Amino acid sequence: MIINGQAQPAVGCILADWLLANNYNPARIAVEKNGEILPKAQYQTTILQAGDVLEIVSFVGGG
Repeated sequence: MIINGQAQPAVGCILADWLLANNYNPARIAVEKNGEILPKAQYQTTILQAGDVLEIVSFVGGG
């Protein structure tokens, strides 16, 4: 599977678990899976599959 443009060994992982293991704060990111924004409520139930393409965007505060 591809995450942010790079091949990653994440097939079979639950998205929420993968995010935490890779130091992402779910409250500060948005996840696009296969071209669609994934609601945060689905992070716990989304199992990553072969062929999935994820883009993870972090929110950055500023002034």
